[in-house]
Amino acid sequence: MLEELKKRVYEANMLLPKHKLITFTWGNVSEIDRESGLFAIKPSGVDYDKLTPDDMVIVDLEGNVVEGHYKPSSDTATHVEIYKAFPKVGGVVHTHSPYATSWAQAGRSIPCYGTTHADYVSAVLCKNHGPFCWGKDGVDAVHCAVVLEEVAKMAFWTETINPKVEPAPQILQDKHYYRKHGANAYYGQN
Repeated sequence: MLEELKKRVYEANMLLPKHKLITFTWGNVSEIDRESGLFAIKPSGVDYDKLTPDDMVIVDLEGNVVEGHYKPSSDTATHVEIYKAFPKVGGVVHTHSPYATSWAQAGRSIPCYGTTHADYVSAVLCKNHGPFCWGKDGVDAVHCAVVLEEVAKMAFWTETINPKVEPAPQILQDKHYYRKHGANAYYGQN
């Protein structure tokens, strides 16, 4: 069932160790098939170097396992809530990447100090836990997680270099966000 979905989710999960967003088994990616209302997610506690596409678990929007020989990620309930709350979300990722997780554990939002942060980020920091990111599919969600980790790292070093730093002016934040995401976006190629 949903073999292509499982393959895509496996490939998205394999991007997490590649981009150094996880340690051991501390992370997971899911992607939803909105037509069926089912999503595939990494199984709980299975080493990334042992994963195969067939190991991905198919879950419904009530959190019930529909197919799979493993238990789904322990973060499945959070993935369910994101998919239910945001119908345009197609993929979700959770990591314990060091910088973003440090901000989450500190109970702090990441201040927007520059244009990189202003360009993005579809994410939430869960206090005392870590980040969840989302996108149009699993790979897009991982892209967001990579950007979030870089933004978290830059904010940490910015505060280290200048403890009195102020967030970027709102006009600058808006300009950089809307150049990529607004009705008149102009960043990149057509």
